[in-house]
Amino acid sequence: MPVCPAYAGFVTTTTVRLPDDLGPILGPGSAFDVMALGARSGLLWCREGFAVAGIGEATRIPVGRPDGGAAAQAELAALSGSNELPDQPGTGAVGFGAFPFDRSIRGELIVPEIVVGCSAEGERWITTSNISVDDALQRVAGVMSRAVPSGPEPTSLNVSSVLAPEIWRDEVVGYAVDRINAGELEKVVLARELVVRTNHPVDTALIVDRLRAAYPAAIVFSIDGFVGASPELLVSRADDVVRAHPLAGTAPRAADPTRDANLAEGLLKSDKDRWEHQITIEWLLKSLLPFCSYVDAEPTPSIVTLANVHHLGTLVEGRLSRPAASVLELVETLHPTPAVGGDPQGKALTLIEALERADRGRYAGPAGWVDGAGNGAFAVSVRSAQFGREVAGPSEVHVFAGVGVVGDSDPQSELDETRSKFQAILGALLRP
Repeated sequence: MPVCPAYAGFVTTTTVRLPDDLGPILGPGSAFDVMALGARSGLLWCREGFAVAGIGEATRIPVGRPDGGAAAQAELAALSGSNELPDQPGTGAVGFGAFPFDRSIRGELIVPEIVVGCSAEGERWITTSNISVDDALQRVAGVMSRAVPSGPEPTSLNVSSVLAPEIWRDEVVGYAVDRINAGELEKVVLARELVVRTNHPVDTALIVDRLRAAYPAAIVFSIDGFVGASPELLVSRADDVVRAHPLAGTAPRAADPTRDANLAEGLLKSDKDRWEHQITIEWLLKSLLPFCSYVDAEPTPSIVTLANVHHLGTLVEGRLSRPAASVLELVETLHPTPAVGGDPQGKALTLIEALERADRGRYAGPAGWVDGAGNGAFAVSVRSAQFGREVAGPSEVHVFAGVGVVGDSDPQSELDETRSKFQAILGALLRP
C-alpha cells in the first residue's frame, strides 16, 4: 500500500549495483531491458540510452505549484539512505511526475517501492524502499514475465473530435491570428483534442513498446496512465549541468525522399517558423540565466526528424550557480515555454483558456523524474495520451496535438499540422 506523505519519513531507500548476469533471477538466457520493465509496470522514463523504471508505490509527495519545487525536493531528499553509486543521477530516492499543464494545479511525485535504472554508459542499479534487494529482484522477475498484451486487444475503435475541425480552424485559430495581428500578443499555442473509445481496454505496455520502436530518438514515458513519446526536452540537470532542447516550428514528412528533403529545407528557410522558434529560444535563455553562471544556445536551429514530422530544434546548455537549483525548481520556472503556451505568457494562457474549450490535463505539461540530489529530467509531454481518464464500458483515451500560431499563420495549414502530429499516438493505437 502507498505510504501517506505525512509518513514519508518512514521510507528509506537502498541503492546497489545490479549484477551483469541476471540469468539466475530472470531465467537462463533471459534478456533484461529496463524499458520493457517500465512499460509493463507503468512507470518509465527513457532518453538516449538512459532509463529509469519503477514498480509499486512507497509514497506520493505533493508538489505545490507553481512554486512548491523546493519543498517537494526536500521531502524526497529525506528518503535517501545507503547508495553504492552516489554520483550517478537516478539513484537514491527517485520520484516520477507528470504534472498538469495548468501550473496552478498541484502535481505529485510517485516514489516507487522499486526503481531499476541504467545509464547511457551501461551502468545498472536497483533502488528499494523498505524491502530487501532479493525480494525486489523477485518482483522484477514477476513483472518481466507478464505477457504483452495481457488481455484481448481492441477490435473496434471510434475516434471523435471534441471540437469539429472546421470550427477549430476558423473560430479558434482564425480568431487567434486576428488577435495577434491586432497587436495583442506575438504567439499562442492552440491544441485540439481527440477522444478514442475502444471495446477492450488498451494495454499501455503495448503502446509503449510500439512508441519505442517507431520513435527511437524520442523521450518515451509512462507515468500513472499517461503515456507519450515526446521529441522535446524541457530541462535536465546532472550535478551543475543544465540542458534543454526546445522545439518550435514543424513541417510534415513525405514518403518521397526528394519531397521530404525539400520539406525539411523549407522549414529551415521559413520566416514564420524561424520567428516562432526564436521566440522560444530567447525566452528560455532569459529564464535560465538567473540560475546559471553561464548559459548559451546553438547559433542556428537544426532539423529534428521524426517518423511523422520535421521540427526546428536548438540545444541549450549551461552551468548552474552554486548551490544548484533542483530540476523541480527549474521546471517550475520554465513551464510553460512559448513552445506550448505562447508569448507574452499571461495573455497567451488567457487566450488558450478562452478558445480551446477543452481540458488539457497533463498534455504539454512536464513529465519526468527527479532524485534526492535534485538531478533529473523532464520532457514537454506532447505526443502523449491519457488512458482511463473516464471509463464507462469501453476504454477511453484522450489525445491532443497543438500548433504555434503567429501573425502569418494559415489556419488550414495549422489544422493539417495537428493531423500530422496526431499520427504518433493514433498510429500506435490503431496499428493492426
